[in-house]
Amino acid sequence: MFIINFFTILLGKIISGLLHLFGKNAGNLPGLVLWTLNKNCLKAFKIDCPIIAVTGTNGKTSVTNFIAKMFKGTGAKIITNPEGNNLDTGITSLLLNHCNFRGRVKADYLILETDESHVPVVYSKLKLQTLVVLNFFRDQLDRNGEVETLILKVNKFCETFEGNLILNGDDPNVARLGLANPNNPNVKYFSVEKYKFATDTLHEAGEGRFCPRCGKELKYEYYQYSHIGRFSCPGCGYGKISPYVRFTDIDLADHSFTADGEKYITADSTIYYMYNLCAVYSVAKLYGIDKKIIRKTFKGFRVNNGRMETFEYKGSKLMLNLAKNPVGANMTVRMINECEGEKEMLFVLNDNLADGYDVSWIWDINFSVFNNVTRVVTSGRRAYDIAVRIKCSGYDADKIVVRPDLDDAVKELFSTTGRKFAVANYTAVQPTRAALKRFTEGESSK
Repeated sequence: MFIINFFTILLGKIISGLLHLFGKNAGNLPGLVLWTLNKNCLKAFKIDCPIIAVTGTNGKTSVTNFIAKMFKGTGAKIITNPEGNNLDTGITSLLLNHCNFRGRVKADYLILETDESHVPVVYSKLKLQTLVVLNFFRDQLDRNGEVETLILKVNKFCETFEGNLILNGDDPNVARLGLANPNNPNVKYFSVEKYKFATDTLHEAGEGRFCPRCGKELKYEYYQYSHIGRFSCPGCGYGKISPYVRFTDIDLADHSFTADGEKYITADSTIYYMYNLCAVYSVAKLYGIDKKIIRKTFKGFRVNNGRMETFEYKGSKLMLNLAKNPVGANMTVRMINECEGEKEMLFVLNDNLADGYDVSWIWDINFSVFNNVTRVVTSGRRAYDIAVRIKCSGYDADKIVVRPDLDDAVKELFSTTGRKFAVANYTAVQPTRAALKRFTEGESSK
């Protein structure tokens, strides 16, 4: 076994070194080669520090970055995957880049964004201390299948998991994981109090309608967004939780909330963002992070990788956000609507392999609720598809401009002044970010 592990690490190091030599980041290929040759390659690594994993359909990258930032604030040595690479191959490549030739990984904590379907795969090989589950939504059907299939995979892992399980108690698809192992005393829920724009009925695509325990239809006090909200089962009482952390006094205008009796100011402010921070706060509380570090991180830290990232050009302010599925897109539309005054939107839609070739999910985006959106520019490989979808929602076709080329689309968007929003799906978000930087920085230097 020692010889196999040694040559596994050696081969990975050689591949990683060659890629770095040619200017590549070695984020996935070394792990892909090792997994192809040895399905137990993760067991070659020697890891003595706690591992914290973050999973869920939306928000993994942001939450992982926030948690890593807080732990670094304590002076701890952190290894994390800030740009994603969250499959088994990506995590293997990450460990290769941080281990010695004996496979020893030296860190105080590993904080790893992990794809939902790969949680059972990765953590059957590595000892996991804490698993954070944010939400489950329909996403990339041609890769993941129906959301229930994905939930059952993670639930199967949780049946034998005895570590810390931090769950979104306002998502019925996530809260059910707390029932998987009745003998695990380390299950903790987080929750967010009803906010100003919560609704009494479901306004967007949602998945959590029925009780996973007895099958009765769930009753909601309110919906925050999609199927996220305060729910309970009238039959068996499922959904009645005692939150480990509950955010109250949510004030999006003031960018603030209250937790454990103390007020915190945040860098950004949407209800979706508040749920992400609630998960982060739960981890910080569990690990005893100083509240001064929590306060400083919440107030000043931004991920700035296309997740609620801002750009400015000649008095026009633009916010870019990733939307890789109906819920992400609907949340961005809601954010746009909650912004007062007139605004314009750029929507960039691709259908590359990582996006999923099936873009029928755009028909679950509720564009009919547009509020003071005066113009829409569409771009990307499926620019015409998203344009047709928006037109069919009842939006004036004369206010839709199709520009498949991203640089042309950005130039068109900034041909007018005012508040702007850009929405891009998975493989579109970084090219959109790059196009925005080219335009705003290039034009400003002229």
